[in-house]
Amino acid sequence: MKFLDEAKIYLKAGNGGSGCVSFRREKYIEFGGPDGGDGGRGGNIVFKAISNLNTLIDFRYKQHFKAQRGKDGSGKNRTGASGEDLIIEVPVGTIILSEDKRLVIKDFVKELDSYILIHGGMGGRGNAKFKSSTNRAPRNFDSGIEGEDKWIWLRLKLIADIGLVGLPNVGKSTLLKRLSNANPKIANYHFTTLKPQLGIYRSDQKDVIIADLPGLIKGAASGVGLGLNFLAHIERCRMLFHVCDVSTNNFNEITENYKIIRDEIKAYNPLILKKKEIVLLSKCDLIEKKHIKEIITLFKKLTPSRIIPISSHTNLGMQELKESCVNWT
Repeated sequence: MKFLDEAKIYLKAGNGGSGCVSFRREKYIEFGGPDGGDGGRGGNIVFKAISNLNTLIDFRYKQHFKAQRGKDGSGKNRTGASGEDLIIEVPVGTIILSEDKRLVIKDFVKELDSYILIHGGMGGRGNAKFKSSTNRAPRNFDSGIEGEDKWIWLRLKLIADIGLVGLPNVGKSTLLKRLSNANPKIANYHFTTLKPQLGIYRSDQKDVIIADLPGLIKGAASGVGLGLNFLAHIERCRMLFHVCDVSTNNFNEITENYKIIRDEIKAYNPLILKKKEIVLLSKCDLIEKKHIKEIITLFKKLTPSRIIPISSHTNLGMQELKESCVNWT
């Protein structure tokens, strides 16, 4: 399934039905009088968050949504049927924004949370409602009120237990494939991951959702590269696995790369830095063991976070990492 995290759609609630002009014509009732019923209410447009969706891809192929119109009233004081509400299902983590993207209308953070975004129009009055002592046979009626309509933006922020962050080509996709049932694209060049990838690590205790977020680069918080579009997904993760490539053997470069990502996250939202973090030293099969110990010593001076040396190819540190997935979330 393709991933889409933003979509613009048009919504139109149902119009109300019109009232009816009718008079009783029954045998032995000489002065029957008006009996036109009211029109029915137009359908509302309701959004509902469900857990088995993780993309807005459906809104790429359909951008216009209209709720059902209310039925017109009829004789014998019969009110028209109300239009059915249109229920639009979205993934948990979806945000509804105004057309100019400045106003957050609704943030869906819980499963089965629902919200009536726009209301259908009220039905018009039939002529029975216009009867009075001075107007015994009114022919007045009201047309139904038009339902509301608007353009909105849907934006998805993934809700995952663990988010994989790091520079491009540090081994995040390979790690996701090793830990979960996901099958992301893996190649030896930058930005092989252009969209967030989700995987589920299944253990005896529980299932853990892992999100592989596209590689961030310096300046991502200012719109450089792909980072600005996907930094938002980090906000929803409960904890972070910060993946650092140590295969270069350049200690200064390794620690500097770690700082770059932390600085970009801080520039975007400093509160994210308060999340639990585990630093993963990836590709440790490409360097000597003594260098791994030296790098760990350097990182302990930089951060109080737990540090785990790993290798997706030799399974180094994989068991410890799997235990962390379960125990830390």
